[in-house]
Amino acid sequence: MNILVVGGGGREHAIIKKIKENSKVKKIYALPGNGGYGSDAQCVPIAATDIEKIVEFARSNEIDFAVVAPDDPLAMGAVDELEKAGIPSFGPTKSAAIIESSKVFSKNLMKKYSIPTARYEVFDSPEKAKEYLEKSDYPIVIKADGLALGKGVIIAEDKKQAFDAVDSVMNDKVFGESGNSIVIEEFLEGPEVSVLSFTDGKTVVPMVSSMDHKRALDGDKGSNTGGMGTVAPNPYYTADVANECMEKIFLPTVSAMNKEGRPFIGCLYLGLRLTKNGPKGIEYNCRFGDPETQVVLPLLKSDLLDIMMAVQSSTLSEVSVEFSDECACCVVKASSGYPKKYEKGYEITVSADFPQDALLYFAGAKNEGGKLLTNGGRVLGVTAVADTLEGAVKKAYSAADKVKFDNEYMRTDIGKRALSADI
Repeated sequence: MNILVVGGGGREHAIIKKIKENSKVKKIYALPGNGGYGSDAQCVPIAATDIEKIVEFARSNEIDFAVVAPDDPLAMGAVDELEKAGIPSFGPTKSAAIIESSKVFSKNLMKKYSIPTARYEVFDSPEKAKEYLEKSDYPIVIKADGLALGKGVIIAEDKKQAFDAVDSVMNDKVFGESGNSIVIEEFLEGPEVSVLSFTDGKTVVPMVSSMDHKRALDGDKGSNTGGMGTVAPNPYYTADVANECMEKIFLPTVSAMNKEGRPFIGCLYLGLRLTKNGPKGIEYNCRFGDPETQVVLPLLKSDLLDIMMAVQSSTLSEVSVEFSDECACCVVKASSGYPKKYEKGYEITVSADFPQDALLYFAGAKNEGGKLLTNGGRVLGVTAVADTLEGAVKKAYSAADKVKFDNEYMRTDIGKRALSADI
């Protein structure tokens, strides 16, 4: 089979490495991919958002199956166009991807179908938003309505921070048109959990839970990022909590999308907060998370491509989806200054004794003159699997030390919260 994977980050690299395990796979193309993918896929310099060229490439290269991984092309209708061209594809349609591309839509969906979530209000005027914030309790959460590379959520500790966030999102347009409307919602306390789920619109199969580390600096300080590391499973996500989430959040969400005439088929990401009043949904994504994918897929024992094809053909209930009982940790190495200003173009070196049982996923790299150079904020992720979470964290950091580049930065406390979990 010839496989096409749309995207070029660490998440896509993890998907490609897992798909490669299927013996039916002959060739994998990554559009655009990045210079770190090496022999894992043939990278083609077509932007993930250039839907017309992606479809044209798929047709002319006899693609048997496509995986659309990033949020932007999904929200633009990449799956719709590929399917229209006769290319079976994994991912939701444009109509269903709205569950991520509009925070207003997703919050209203939860409210309409009684899916537990935080109290919220929607604003399309900065003045009205500030009036509301004048009499609000703090901390409070401010979200840009549209897509913002995973950085469109601001937790304001006080009124000044909240006003600054409104100005930044709505007036300064730091997230472009995504900030035309905002959601302001109550800050929920309790452990945060990420759960990716396979669904064909009928059957829902959750993957291993994970814990993301969004802030740039140790101790969960600094700016919000796309994610500086992850661990799986999340110790707070017990079997009882999982059952409650399935009954009150997962199944009702898929049912709600069907009732809205927007059946969701693909990978549904649920961001959860485990509050003293029970689990609540805080966000949806319409695709695999990054870097959650980098810890979840190494624990998948079943064949990823077979599962994806079953999702696409609405036969998910007929395939086995099994995960290992082991633990995984991913440490992201970024360019110093990320997610704000940072420099690129530094050579990446991987030590000859990089452990064979660790996984190296490239997110922002390019090949130039035979050298691998940094080419993004998040440059790479190193994942390790072990019998215990403590062992996985130790192995991941040990392996991360075998990969070097100037101007590098990584958090030193990935997994610390999980290891000190009071359950």
